[in-house]
Amino acid sequence: MRVNRRLISFSRATSIIAVWTCFGAVFSASAANWTVHTEPTRLVNGGPVLFEVKSPASLQSLSGTWLGHEVVFSFDTTTKTWFALAGVSLETAPGKFNLELSGETRAGKSPTTKISFTRQVTVARAQYPKIKVSLNVERKFTAPSPEQEKQIQEGQEVKKEYLSRITPEREWSGSFTTPANAAVSDVFGSQRVFNGKTSSPHLGLDLRVPSGTPVAAMNDGTVLLARPLYFEGDFVVLDHGQGLLTLYLHLSEFKVKEGDLVKRGQEIGLSGGTGRATGPHLHVAVRWQGTYLDPERLLSLRLPQLATGNYQ
Repeated sequence: MRVNRRLISFSRATSIIAVWTCFGAVFSASAANWTVHTEPTRLVNGGPVLFEVKSPASLQSLSGTWLGHEVVFSFDTTTKTWFALAGVSLETAPGKFNLELSGETRAGKSPTTKISFTRQVTVARAQYPKIKVSLNVERKFTAPSPEQEKQIQEGQEVKKEYLSRITPEREWSGSFTTPANAAVSDVFGSQRVFNGKTSSPHLGLDLRVPSGTPVAAMNDGTVLLARPLYFEGDFVVLDHGQGLLTLYLHLSEFKVKEGDLVKRGQEIGLSGGTGRATGPHLHVAVRWQGTYLDPERLLSLRLPQLATGNYQ
C-alpha cells in the first residue's frame, strides 16, 4: 500500500503547531493572571514602596529582585495577596526598572514547581526642597582632634557592622506611626551646611521637640542598637526585619536595651540634643537594605496589619 508522505508530513506539522499553540496559551494565561500593585502608585527616588502580588497558581513562597535587592514576600490570608516592603534609593534616576518575581508552588500530590514573572515599574523624580540649611555646631564636629577622630572611626565601625545586618523574618505589622507628635523642622533630602561647610543631603526627618519628650517605636521590632555614638549622640536603632530599620538620634535617655523586643508606640527613649545637634530635637531615619528612605512617605503608607501565613 502506498503511503501519502505529504499527508503524514502535514499531519505531523499540524500536531507540532497544536502543541506549541497549547503551551503558548498556557504561558500567556499565566502571565495575564499575575497582578502586581504598588503603594503608592507613583514611585519616586527616596521613597518606600509596598508591592502587592497575586499569582496565577497557589504558592508556598514568593521572592523577588528589585533594584539589585532581594525582596521576600509575606502572604495575607485574608486578601490572598503576597506583599513586601521595599524602597528606591535617593540616587536612583527616573526610568523603568524590573521587579523580577519567583515563586514555588505548594507541595501536594505533584512535586513543587517554580514559576516566574517580570513586571516593569516606573520610577519618577521626587521634588525635594533645594533649601540650604545653615547650622552652627561645636568645632569638634567639623574639626575633630585625633582622639575625637578615633571616636568617630569607632562609631563608623559600629554602624558598618550593625546597620548592614538583614534578618530574614518580617517583624513590622501594620502602618508605621510617628515617634512623637511634633512639628517638622527639617525634611528628608534638604541640603545641610555646618559651619559654612556643605555636607551630604539630610537623610532623615527632624521633629521639633523639647528635651525629655518621650520617643515611641514606629513599629514592632527588635532593638539593634542602643548606645551613644559621636555624631548621633544617644542612638537607638530598631530592626523591623528583612533589612528595614528605623533610627532615632540625639536622645537624652534610653528606655530600652539592645536585644529588647518592642511594640509599635512603645517608649524607647527621651529626646535631647546629644551628638552633632544645634539644640534639642529628634532626628528619625528609615533605612532599607542600606538605602535611606523618606520617613514621611513611609508614615503615609497604609500597610497590612494581620496574622499572616507563609503560603496560600
